Amino acid sequence: MPKTIILIPSRMSASRLPGKPLLRINDLPIIFHVVNKAKKSNIGRVVVCTEDDEILKEVKRNGGEAVLTSNNHKSGSDRILEGFKKLGIDNVDYILNLQGDEPNIDENDIINLNNFMINNNSDIGTLATKIRDEAMLSNKNIVKVALKEKLSNDNFPFALNFARQNLSNKYQNIYHHIGIYIYKVNILEKFVNFDQTKNEVEYRLEQLRALDNSIKINVALAKSSPIGIDTMEDYLALKK
Repeated sequence: MPKTIILIPSRMSASRLPGKPLLRINDLPIIFHVVNKAKKSNIGRVVVCTEDDEILKEVKRNGGEAVLTSNNHKSGSDRILEGFKKLGIDNVDYILNLQGDEPNIDENDIINLNNFMINNNSDIGTLATKIRDEAMLSNKNIVKVALKEKLSNDNFPFALNFARQNLSNKYQNIYHHIGIYIYKVNILEKFVNFDQTKNEVEYRLEQLRALDNSIKINVALAKSSPIGIDTMEDYLALKK
């Protein structure tokens, strides 16, 4: 059976909400709520990859595992590859990149994505959910993904494009993208070795680096739509 490790990139210097990994909900820092969800999925070892001593110490203080990485990374995927190499593991087939600012992600969606990857022998996989409010299509804070076909519980179609702007004038099958990725180890290494592309930099979406270099990304349907914490308003809403 192929093995998966869950790596969680985390840093204190988020532009819109600095220090958010250590903001507390129910007496636990946000980053550790994410660690707990990852552990509940029971699909493999869980390690936080961070450039900050404060996060490293807090994760370890709560009984988690963390590794210190460089502060020069341009994306979370670049950070987790360094963390993976520092761990010195050689018996892992897939690396799952779980965002450190989505503490209410459903562990069943994590399990489902991992199963789809293994069963389809895919290179990169991610999650999306249905858009239930038309206003989301024009909301640039919400990342959309366009797919080759309609998404269901039983399929794992390819992504055609990712964008912050409205895609409805170009594509038929548009969904709300959830920022979780799972890579074959060799594909993550290949991805990180590519230079950032013009699209990635312009639209601030690292997944475009893969598409621009002809690496296919499959998408599974998520049953829930987790709240990502990007602003103080997000944090207060989730805390409430």
